Amino acid sequence: MSEDAVKLVEATQEHWRALETRFHHAYWDSQIEASPDHDRLRAELELEVSRAKGDRDLYRAVLDALDARPGDPELARSLEVLRLSLSGNQMDDDLRTQIVELSSAIESDFASFRPVLDGQRLSDNEIEEILTHSDDGELRRRAWGASKEIGTVVADRVRELARLRNEAARALGFPDYYRMSLDLQEIPEAWLFETMDGLDRLTAEPFRAWKGSLDDALAERFGTRELSPWHYSDPFFQLLPPQGGVSLDEFFPAADADRHALATFERWNVDLSDVIATSDLFPREHKCQHAFCIQMDRSKDVRILANIVPGERWVETMLHESGHAAYDMSIEGSLPYLLRRPAHTFTTEAMAIMSGRLVRDPRWLTEVAGIPEEHVAEIAGDLHAASAAQSLLFARWGLVMVYFERDLYNDPGGDLDARWWDLVERFQLVRKPRDRRGPDWAAKIHIAAAPVYYHNYLLGEMLASQLRAALERDCGNLIDASAAGPWLRERFFSPGASMPWDTLVERATGAPLSAADHAAYLSS
Repeated sequence: MSEDAVKLVEATQEHWRALETRFHHAYWDSQIEASPDHDRLRAELELEVSRAKGDRDLYRAVLDALDARPGDPELARSLEVLRLSLSGNQMDDDLRTQIVELSSAIESDFASFRPVLDGQRLSDNEIEEILTHSDDGELRRRAWGASKEIGTVVADRVRELARLRNEAARALGFPDYYRMSLDLQEIPEAWLFETMDGLDRLTAEPFRAWKGSLDDALAERFGTRELSPWHYSDPFFQLLPPQGGVSLDEFFPAADADRHALATFERWNVDLSDVIATSDLFPREHKCQHAFCIQMDRSKDVRILANIVPGERWVETMLHESGHAAYDMSIEGSLPYLLRRPAHTFTTEAMAIMSGRLVRDPRWLTEVAGIPEEHVAEIAGDLHAASAAQSLLFARWGLVMVYFERDLYNDPGGDLDARWWDLVERFQLVRKPRDRRGPDWAAKIHIAAAPVYYHNYLLGEMLASQLRAALERDCGNLIDASAAGPWLRERFFSPGASMPWDTLVERATGAPLSAADHAAYLSS
C-alpha cells in the first residue's frame, strides 16, 4: 500500500504543479493588467484547477491511503495536505463554475474600478492622500464616500457568492463555508474565537486610551467633537494616522521602497534581487491597487505586486511583502511539491508583519534607511509607541473583519449593512454617520477575494512578536543580526508544510503560540 501511496502522491503533485503554475501566471497577468482576455483565461484556469482538486476518485484514494496509516512522516503529511486541498473542492461542477466565474468577475471589478470625484478618476492612493492631508471636511467626506462606491457595485454578488460557497460546504456536511474553511486550515473554531476574545480583552482598554488621545488631536484639527469616519486617515481606519503616532513620510520622499526592502534582507543574507527584478511595483491604470506576494511555481519564481509611491506606508508594505517572499524563497527545495509552501497562512503573515514593523525601528531607520541619527534621536521615544499603536489599531480592525465574516456566512441574506457598523462601533469606536445607508462592508476586497483569511493576520501579529523575541534571544538585535537569515531558514522557513503549524511554531520559538510576547510588545 505504501508504494501505491507514493505513486499516487507523485502523480498528483506533478499534475497539480503544471496546472497551478499556469493558473498563477494567468492570475498575475489579470492583476497587473485587467482586461476581458486576461480575466477569461484566469477564470478558465482557476476552474481547471478546482476541477482537478474536485476529483472524487482521487479523493477516495487519498482517504484510503490515509486509513492505511503510512509510516513515513513526509508521505503521511503529503497525503493529509492532499486531503485538505481535495475536501474543499468536492462539489457539483455547475456550482463550481458559478463560484469561480462570480469570484473572478468581482475581483476584476476591484482591479479596474476607480471612483470619480470632481470629474477625476481617483486611485486608492489618491483617496488616502486626501484623507491623510486635506483639512477640507467636505472634500474628506466625499473622498471617503467615493472609497465605498465599489461596495455598491459588488455587494449583491458578494452575498450570492457567500450563498454559493455555503451550498458547497453544506453538501460536505459543514454548517457553512466559514466553518469548513477553518477546518481545512487546521484551525479549531472554538480555539480561534477564544483567542480572538483574548485579543479583544488585551487590546480594548489600551486602544480606548490611545484613540481618546487621537480624537482629541483630530477634534482640535477639524474644529468638532462630532468625529466621523472620514476624519481618520484611511477608508477603514486600519492604518496609523499621522496624529496618532509619528509620521515618517518626510524621510521617504522617493518612490524607492523596493531599495529599502532589498537592503533589509541583504543584512540577513537573504537575496531578493531576483524577486524584485520580476515584480510589478508601481501604480498605473487597470492594475490591482493593492499589494501581494505570489509564489508562481513553488520554486524560485516569486513576485510582488505593489503600487509604490513616496512615503512611509509603501515602505512598510514592501517590507511586509518581502517578508512573504523571503519565506517562499527559503523553503527547502528538495521537499515534495505539495509541501513546498509555508506551514500555514499565518506563519508567512507573521514573517511579513515582523518585517513590516521595522519601518518604525530606530536602528533600522539609521542603519538601513540611512536617516541621520540626530533626526531619529528626536523621535526615538515615540517610535515604539507608534509601532505598538499600529498593532493595537490593526487588532481592533481585524476583529471587525473576523466577526463580520463569521456572520456573513451564517446569514448571507441578513442585515449585513447594520451588522458591519455594529462591529465597527464596538471594536473601532468609530460612529456610523447619520443616515448612512449602503453596503460599506463590501468595499473591502478581502471579503470576496480572500475569504476567511483575516484571522491569519491577527494570529500573525501574535506570532510576529513571539518570533522576534525568539530571534533576538538567539541571534541578538534583529537589525544587524547576520545570523537571523540562517536561523529563519533552518528553524522556520525550510520545513515548509512538512509539519502542522503548531509543531513548527513550537520548534522554531521554543513555545506554543501565545499572546505573552505580543502583550509585552504592546505594553513595553
